Amino acid sequence: GLALGHGRPAAAPPPQPASASASSSSSSSGEGGSRAPDTSLFVPVPLKPGPGGAAGEDVGAELTRPLDKGEVLKNLNKFYKRKEIQRLGAENGLDARLFHQAFISFRKYIMESSSVSADLHIILNDICCDAGKVCPAGHVDDLFPFFLRHAKQIFPMLDCMDDLRKISDLRLPPNWYPDARAIQRKIIFHAGPTNSGKTYHAIQRFLSAKSGIYCGPLKLLAHEIFQKTNDANVPCDLVTGEERVYANEDARQAPHIACTIEMCSTNIPYEVAVIDEIQMIRDPARGWAWTRALLGLCAEEIHVCGEAAAIDLVTELMYTTGEEVEVRNYKRLTPLTVLDYALESLDNLRPGDCIVCFSKNDIYSVSRQIEARGLECAVIYGSLPPGTKLEQAKKFNDPDDPCKILVATDAIGMGLNLCIRRIIFNSIVKPTVNEKGEKEIDSIPTSQALQIAGRAGRFGSSFQQGEVTTMHRDDLMQLKEILSEAVPPVKAAGLHPTPEQIEMFAYHLPDATLSNLIDIFVSLSQVDGMYFVCNIDDFKFLADMIQHIPLNLRSRYVFCTAPLNRKEPFVCTTLLKFARQFSRNEPLTFDWLCRHTKWPLAAPKNIKELVHLEAVHDVFDLYLWLSYRFMDMFPDAALVRDIQKKLDDIIQIGVRNITKLIRASQSAAAPGTAEVVSEDFPLSRTTRDARVASDRHGAKSPEALSIAVETPALRRARNTRASRSGVRQEDLKSYGRGSLANRLLREGLLTQEMLRQLESEWQDQHRNGRYGFGSKRDDQHSSKETGKKRK
Repeated sequence: GLALGHGRPAAAPPPQPASASASSSSSSSGEGGSRAPDTSLFVPVPLKPGPGGAAGEDVGAELTRPLDKGEVLKNLNKFYKRKEIQRLGAENGLDARLFHQAFISFRKYIMESSSVSADLHIILNDICCDAGKVCPAGHVDDLFPFFLRHAKQIFPMLDCMDDLRKISDLRLPPNWYPDARAIQRKIIFHAGPTNSGKTYHAIQRFLSAKSGIYCGPLKLLAHEIFQKTNDANVPCDLVTGEERVYANEDARQAPHIACTIEMCSTNIPYEVAVIDEIQMIRDPARGWAWTRALLGLCAEEIHVCGEAAAIDLVTELMYTTGEEVEVRNYKRLTPLTVLDYALESLDNLRPGDCIVCFSKNDIYSVSRQIEARGLECAVIYGSLPPGTKLEQAKKFNDPDDPCKILVATDAIGMGLNLCIRRIIFNSIVKPTVNEKGEKEIDSIPTSQALQIAGRAGRFGSSFQQGEVTTMHRDDLMQLKEILSEAVPPVKAAGLHPTPEQIEMFAYHLPDATLSNLIDIFVSLSQVDGMYFVCNIDDFKFLADMIQHIPLNLRSRYVFCTAPLNRKEPFVCTTLLKFARQFSRNEPLTFDWLCRHTKWPLAAPKNIKELVHLEAVHDVFDLYLWLSYRFMDMFPDAALVRDIQKKLDDIIQIGVRNITKLIRASQSAAAPGTAEVVSEDFPLSRTTRDARVASDRHGAKSPEALSIAVETPALRRARNTRASRSGVRQEDLKSYGRGSLANRLLREGLLTQEMLRQLESEWQDQHRNGRYGFGSKRDDQHSSKETGKKRK
């Protein structure tokens, strides 16, 4: 079979037995038997009206007489209104929605056909001609068999609903892995917080085994284990979605493999397997990969590493396989202290500090302010290439390098070894996507806060004690509360549909689109209470994007599981071009890719160019990922890998000079648009807090609105940072006014019409000499009060 897996954090799955959508609304527990399907997902297959006989003959008319279409229409509508017919339809799987759609199609088919089948013609003739007779030869109810036949033609799923339910029945995932069920595996759960040595002990057993596989969530982690294993003179291969590196020069498979978890094989036997970060089994997008590894790996010993919150779920899952779990608990190796004071000013930074931000704009802003103080800082965020992240980490860790400050996103939570003395949360709210795919701004969960905070004071580094605090005083108490809370237990494991399951669906529903097949699969799927179906929005987005391109189903599925960020237009456009050229059976050569990406590329001069280079790096990743699945069509992987390394070096140059790029971007921007790059989740406070603040102040203009939303965080930044760091108040006002309006528009909290109204009202207030934040009603009230006093 095709290996469709990959090593990127946020992508769809390979052909493993599992299924799709984290929302509870799109999965069912299956305990109460099969449920009614979501018929809104059933797309009718269009049927063209009948053209008549072979020689334009109408056999039915010859046997009886031509139909009076007016009478036919009258009797069809009578047929539709009969309660008995609606009841018969429901008994045959036609709910009200499907019954209505089927009737509209049936009526149109009859009325627009130049002729219908002889038997239907005779029935219609009997009904229409004998209407009003005491003993008519035909009755409208006689149309039902023809109507039902038509309904099953336009809704083919009605004839195979039982088969579709069986295909989408996900209630016994352990049975999908007969090789693993054929052996008695020993499960050891290494539970503990960050920096407790849990993974170290599992890796020691991995190194001592005759054969083993390490499964990690990130390419960086897999690469680290690959290097450490080979450094220990244990031959080990590296396998990620985009890369294969063999320990042996003749490309023979080594007995040990370090891979991203999506790429692990469930067919090859090993002595020891290590599954890292097991708590990610609850991840709405990638949880299926941990479920598959846990249930399917053929290893005598499975060493599971992660948070203690996952112990109960893993134990329950292993109970269904008849395997016991041995739990080994670990405590943190170095002390971690939550400080009683916030940083409050960047003037208080010390060597070994790491400021954690949750948006690129905050990264840019903070790094520029640090540079303004004459300090060097390293920068790490998620969309940087792995090589650039490692280079920035090396720069920060080097005791001889003048760079002693790190500014990073939560990308440092795993995958990088960093010598951090103190973690400083720039904010404790983070943008997230809920189960329905909606954007939310909320406090960071305890699990993530502990993982990030735990990076301070790493065992074996120059800092043997870690410290944690916040940038702002108001956030410190809430951070303490978050860190003191117990991590909620992991309650369910993810699943996702496989290509084999989708192919079986397509066999029964040949006219349905891939996106529609997935929707119907999820709608019909049944899962046990210990499982959920992972989110399929990215998969469906790509399926819809390439639907018009002629591809066979298996190739289409592979393209839809490609690891890309759908919010990057350049990468999405490239995938579309890849698919189009692939469909024409034209190989995607190195020269073609260079023309498309305009390679060679120069070092970036501003942030916009840096962001584009990161997108080009993702395009090269996409090419390499596809090259391992369609080698003949993507033949130049070696050449692409070479230029990708060169591009990584160019991006490193840009990141080293990131503050210069920020200055160039801001000087080139129009007044009032100081935002250096658009973001998906821009607000630094919860949406709820923003609305409350806005209502409390009665904000009437972009400026007033910005002040309302800033309270208390951005206003504190305006007062504290500006006064202590020498940043001009005017610049901060300009930044707040310009970027906030754009941000609120993107978040849906403000419409263009509302913005125009706010601007108009602000100008009216400006002309009238009123600059307060009160509403017009308040202003009128105060005017009346003033008038009374004057009287």
